[in-house]
Amino acid sequence: MSEQPQRALRKELGLFHITMTGLIGAIGTGILFSTAKMAEMTGPAVILAWILGGIFYLFIGLTYSEIGTAYPEAGGPSRYSLYTHGRITNMINAFADLLWYLFIPPIEAIAVVYGINYFTHNLLTPTGTPTLLGAVVAAVIVLLMVPFNYFGIKTFGISNITLGTFKLILYLLVAFGIMATVFIPSNFTSLKGGFLPYGLAAMFMAIPYGMFAFGGVRVIPDFAEEMRNPHRDMPLSIILVVVGQLLVYILFSITFVGAINWSKLNVTPGDWKSLAFIRKTNPFLYLSGTYGVTWVFIITLIIAILGPFVVGYIYLGGGTRILFAMGRSRYVPDLMKFIHEKYAIPYWALITFGIIGILLALLTAPIPSIYGLIDDAVVAGYLGFLTNPVAMIVSRKQGKEPAFKLPGGLWIGLIAFIGASYIVYWSGWPAVPYAAIFVFAASLIFGAIYSVKEHLKNALWYITYIVVLTLMTYIGQTAGGPAPILKFPWDMVVVTILAIAFYTWGVFSGLPKPYTKYAPTETQ
Repeated sequence: MSEQPQRALRKELGLFHITMTGLIGAIGTGILFSTAKMAEMTGPAVILAWILGGIFYLFIGLTYSEIGTAYPEAGGPSRYSLYTHGRITNMINAFADLLWYLFIPPIEAIAVVYGINYFTHNLLTPTGTPTLLGAVVAAVIVLLMVPFNYFGIKTFGISNITLGTFKLILYLLVAFGIMATVFIPSNFTSLKGGFLPYGLAAMFMAIPYGMFAFGGVRVIPDFAEEMRNPHRDMPLSIILVVVGQLLVYILFSITFVGAINWSKLNVTPGDWKSLAFIRKTNPFLYLSGTYGVTWVFIITLIIAILGPFVVGYIYLGGGTRILFAMGRSRYVPDLMKFIHEKYAIPYWALITFGIIGILLALLTAPIPSIYGLIDDAVVAGYLGFLTNPVAMIVSRKQGKEPAFKLPGGLWIGLIAFIGASYIVYWSGWPAVPYAAIFVFAASLIFGAIYSVKEHLKNALWYITYIVVLTLMTYIGQTAGGPAPILKFPWDMVVVTILAIAFYTWGVFSGLPKPYTKYAPTETQ
C-alpha cells in the first residue's frame, strides 16, 4: 500500500447519500438526552426551543449552501474564510471546527457505553463517568468506527443509507410507541406556569443543548468534494436535513412532555426541574421501562447503542476531511493531505483522528474531569459558525459566483450571524471561555510551528468578537455568568447590537480578491 498527496478524492455521493448522512448524523445522542435536559430547564417550551434552534440553523445552513457551491471542497467550512479573510482568521476558524469534531466520536462512544451498561452494570461510575473498563470499551467503539470510513466514500455512503434507514425507523417507533402508551395533554398548558413555566430566558438557555443535535447539517459541506453534483445536491440536502431533523426533534419533545405521568414518577406536577433524575440514564429507556412497555424498551436499547455509534463514525469522517483541509492550508503536517491509493480517502488524517478519539475516550476514566471538558470543547464548533455568513458576503464582493446564490443574501447572512452569535452566547459560562481558550491555544501553538502570520488586520474582527462574546457570557443573565449585570432581555439586545456591528466589521475586513495560495489543484 502507498499513499500519494496528489491523488484525487472520488465523487461517489448522490443526493440520497448525503441527505441521509446529514440526517442520521444529527439524530443520535442529542435526541435521547438533550430533549430531557431542555424540558427540565424550560418545561413544555422545549418544543419552541427546538423550533427556534431549527430556524437559526436553517439560516446558518443556507450560508453554507451558497459559499459551499462556490468552493466545493473537502472540509469546506474550514477553508472558506481562507479565501475571504486570509490565514489567521481561517486558522482560528479551522481549529474551532477541528476541536468540535475531535470530541464528538468519543462523546458518542461513551453514549454507546451508557446503552451497553444496562447489560453489564460495570461500565459507569455512580457519577455517570466511565469506569476504567467503560473507558476501554469506549476506546474500542471509536476504533470500530474507523472501518466505516476506511473502505472508500462509496462504502461510507451505502452504510449511511442502510443503517440510517433502519435507525430512523427505530427512532420513530420509540416516539410513537411511548405516545400510544402514555400521553397527557394537560402537561402542555394546564400545570403551574403553563407552557413557559420558567420564562423566556430559561427557554433561550435551553437552546444550546439542542444545537449539538442540529450539527448534522454542518457535515454536509465537508463531503462536497466527494459529491457527484455538489452545486445541486448541497443546497437541497441542507434544507432537507434541517427540516427533517426538526420534525423528528419536535416529535420527540412532544412525546417526552406528554409522557410525564407525575404520580407514576412520584414527582410534584409541574415541577419540571425535579425530572433531572431521568437523565442519569437514557431518558426514553427510563420512561419505557417505568411504564412497562417492553417492546419500546427493547427498541430504545437498540438505538441507545446503534444511534450514537452511527453519529460517531459520520463525524469521524467529517472530521477527517477537516484535518485534510487543514493539511492543504498548511496548519498541520503535509501528511494529512495524503490520499489512499486504493480507497481514495484521506488516509493519515483518518488514522490520526481515530487515534486522538481513542486517547480521549481512554482518558475519561483516570481523569474524569475531561468528560466535562469534552462538552465545553464542543462549543468551540459554534465559534467556527461565526465566520461563514461573513465569508459568504465577502466572497460576493470578491466577484466569486456560486452555483447557488441566495436572494437577499446580505440579510440572510446577517440573520445567520446573529443566530450564530446567540448560539455561542447561550452556550454560557464557563463553556464559552473554555472553548475560546482551547481555540486560541491551539492556534498560537500551531501558528508558531507553521509560521502563520499573514492577514492579522483582516482577523482582528474575529479575534475581538470571540473575546467580547466570552465577556458577555460573564456578565449576561441568559448565559448564566457569575456576574449577571445585564439582565434578560437587555443582554439579548446587547448581543444583537454587537452581532450587527461585528458582522459589518467582518464584511469590511475581507480581502479585495480571493487568497488562493493554498487552493487545491485539479488532482489534489
